Amino acid sequence: MLVERGTRPLFVLFLCSILIAVFAHVAGAGSDNKVIVLKISGSITPVSDDIIANAIAKAENEGFEALVISLDTPGGGLEETEAIIKRIGNTTVPVIGYVPEGGKAWSAGTFILMGTDIAAMAPFTVIGSAQPVHISAEGTKPIEDEKIINALIKYSITIASKHLRNETFAEEVITKNKNLDAQEALEAGVIEYIAPSISDLLTQINGKVVKGKILRTESFSIENYEPSLSLAFLELISNPILSSLLLIIGLYGIIFGISNLGSGVEVFGIVAIVLGLIGTGFNINVGAIFLIIIGIGFLILEIKIPGFGILGFAGFISLIIGSVLLVPMGDEHIYTPEFRRLMTLTVIIPTIVFGFFLVFAIYKVTEIQKKKPVIGTIIGDTARTIDPMGPEKSGFVRYNGEYWQARSEEKIGVKEKVEIIGKEKEVLLVKRKS
Repeated sequence: MLVERGTRPLFVLFLCSILIAVFAHVAGAGSDNKVIVLKISGSITPVSDDIIANAIAKAENEGFEALVISLDTPGGGLEETEAIIKRIGNTTVPVIGYVPEGGKAWSAGTFILMGTDIAAMAPFTVIGSAQPVHISAEGTKPIEDEKIINALIKYSITIASKHLRNETFAEEVITKNKNLDAQEALEAGVIEYIAPSISDLLTQINGKVVKGKILRTESFSIENYEPSLSLAFLELISNPILSSLLLIIGLYGIIFGISNLGSGVEVFGIVAIVLGLIGTGFNINVGAIFLIIIGIGFLILEIKIPGFGILGFAGFISLIIGSVLLVPMGDEHIYTPEFRRLMTLTVIIPTIVFGFFLVFAIYKVTEIQKKKPVIGTIIGDTARTIDPMGPEKSGFVRYNGEYWQARSEEKIGVKEKVEIIGKEKEVLLVKRKS
């Protein structure tokens, strides 16, 4: 009886422990349903493709339940749009397109939204207007070439058909620049959900089967995707308005610099043109290496040319920007975030140290160049003899901790104080200090 009474509490305690562990595991599993959110605002550029590719790779590698792409864009390039839609179709991670409150997904944004696994919009948002245009120095001009238009219509219909969405809208968004608000898009079968927020949308889609996977998004945690430093900088300069301004400013800077030699404006002109070219899609690695080379060149020129100023500053900035852009930004299957951070530190820190060393060297050279002749300032100063000296014999004196050869018209003994009265080449002229 004693044994039976003793084991019963132990058994109950053991059973409770198992139940607690099971419930904790279930609760933990619910909290582990992570969803990554990527916000795309502004124009769709080649950098947008890189950012989405990295976000998809992160979602795949870290086991996220889904990727939400929040779109607020006036449109963008066709090639990068096609690349983005292809990446969305190739990944095993469910990709949800969402137009947030106060946002829009026009032109390229509409194609990307139609290419996602689940399409949703916040109330009072708009999609549409996807007629292709040609951008030139003269402005934008609608493309009416039937070959291009027909190919784009077929591409748009294919995207809509793949996701069982309205094919008529997929055509009219190009041929008629048709626009739909959230309610119209839902009724027309262009999107599947209307949600005032991402949290509400994730609650609505819980249990939906996407790419053979049942979404568990009722209990979820959201992580916002933050692009790397280099991608964030590229996203900034790839803005069509900013990249165009950089090219224009760079061109005028070079013209003004050539017509006003010595002003240094041409230096900033060169840097601005390189950044503008990178922003418009020029090869990033080539541009980065070029920036590093001209940065080193500017710093060397600053050492050669009297005066610390514009060349040194431009060179230092060029080195930093070039180093940032040189860091690998490829797929996270190849370059993990930790590796990219390590590469960033490995490349940028030596560059900064090297840049500061050159700046310090420039400062010292400038100091020497601006330093007044010494002889005029040491006349009348006091030194102390180390050797005896006289009219026929020179010796050494100690002045400011340095040994100087000296000569006197009178005999002077050792360790006597003398006054400097002149200098002949490297020999000081001294007399006994009275």
